[in-house]
Amino acid sequence: MASTFKIPHTFTIVFCIVIACAILTWIVPGGEFVRDDAGNVIADSYHRVDSQPQTWQIFTAFYAGFQKAANIIVFILMIGGAFWVLNTTNAINVGIYSFLGFTEKLQHNKVMKAIGVNNLVIILIMLMFSAFGAIFGMSEETLAFMVIFVPLAISMGYDSITGVLMCYVAAHVGFAGAIFNPFTIGIAQGLSGLQPFSGLEYRCLCWLILTTIAIVFTLIYAARVKKNPQKSFMYELDAYWRDKVVKNEEVKSQKSTVATWVVYGVVAGLMIFLAFRFPQTQITIGNGHYELILFPIISVIYIALGFYAAYKSVHGFILTLLLLTIVMLVVGVLGYGWYVGEIAGLFFAMGLAAGLAFNTRFDRLIRQFLEGCGDMLTPALVVGIAGGIIIILQDGKIIDTILYGASNLMADTGKEGAVGGMYLIQNLLNLIIPSGSAKAALTIPMMAEFSDLMGISRQINVLAFQFGDGFTNMITPTSGVLIGALGIARIPYAKWAKFIFPFILILIIIGFLLLLPTIYLPLNGF
Repeated sequence: MASTFKIPHTFTIVFCIVIACAILTWIVPGGEFVRDDAGNVIADSYHRVDSQPQTWQIFTAFYAGFQKAANIIVFILMIGGAFWVLNTTNAINVGIYSFLGFTEKLQHNKVMKAIGVNNLVIILIMLMFSAFGAIFGMSEETLAFMVIFVPLAISMGYDSITGVLMCYVAAHVGFAGAIFNPFTIGIAQGLSGLQPFSGLEYRCLCWLILTTIAIVFTLIYAARVKKNPQKSFMYELDAYWRDKVVKNEEVKSQKSTVATWVVYGVVAGLMIFLAFRFPQTQITIGNGHYELILFPIISVIYIALGFYAAYKSVHGFILTLLLLTIVMLVVGVLGYGWYVGEIAGLFFAMGLAAGLAFNTRFDRLIRQFLEGCGDMLTPALVVGIAGGIIIILQDGKIIDTILYGASNLMADTGKEGAVGGMYLIQNLLNLIIPSGSAKAALTIPMMAEFSDLMGISRQINVLAFQFGDGFTNMITPTSGVLIGALGIARIPYAKWAKFIFPFILILIIIGFLLLLPTIYLPLNGF
């Protein structure tokens, strides 16, 4: 008899977690730490408070969750709308098949054939995104790339999970193996009283090891799917992406119109204005600051490349706009402190420019944008619902109690046990507090004092926080970024959790092994 069990919808899973957290507020006693004006925990300040059992608040928590995750929700909707407009031009599909045609030609080269062109593509993409995560903490920004790399992976003969591994997972492995990540390393070292971004050499080694493991894992899984597509966790559900790719397989490039050249001229004028308005840009990478003449250089490249692309085809020009958008994203994040608001606006502008360049009537363009927002409504709603988990735990007054109880378990465990205990706590807390900066403010001050008591370096505490904050980001249902990425890729959370759990377990074990040398070896900065 065939099994009738069906994997629950992500909405159902998250709702059950909210109910479970509400039940905990009836069991776990309430407690709080006293915090200073900066939000840092004051040592030995934990005290019991009246319990706040949650009942009907499971429903109001959803509203508060939507408020808490509003920036991510709006970001997903705007990205979905912008890329829907872009997709209606078929520029991405033309670009993908042009790229695949190029890789097929490379297969005739004996060296490239031995390496495997597709393998090389995966390696280079993952190295790039892992570096982004390690250097400037790329996380939310990966959502904008889901609609590029998932179709690309499908077109290369893989599945949607491979696309998520190439982009989202690579960036978050880099986030965990942070080199200059200001959201984790910068804050944690500051709260620990350490020199900013000290211990760089060993963290670089950790990043290289973790990134290599992620790449090898992805290559093995991708090769298995390529050999037998039905072994994919997403074979049936990926029919959506396969149909989309096949439907547009025969799309040919089209000649540019007057509208294309008008958009080219307007964007060129804007870039020239930026070149004069911001002749130099200060790029911040870690603790280093670099003055670069970025906008003048980007303007010259766009004017030349955009003209050539528009001369060839409208699709080529639209892809140039996409490339310019990605470059501006990197410059904005590193040079001007952009976050999801500015990035959403950037992609919104790209979507409008792409539609107008394709000679789409403005009214039709807006309708396309709204259709894209509607397509992303479900993942956006799930992100808000997941935010309700944190609200229940906070309003129930049990987060600090959980932290306090966990810290007491580490007493009299020795150096190895203390390091393992701190690492375990950070991993477990990340399941309910996915924000690295919030968790740093909550745990680092107390953990720093605990490190002193145990006779271990505060730098070890920071490294344990770094790993613990990063690995479980890729599986916790409280992460709006994860839920958003899975929603865009159309991967049910239950399937993703089943697939990624062994990989997360491997990373956690490797992370602990990487912590041990910091106890025994005289490493710089430790």
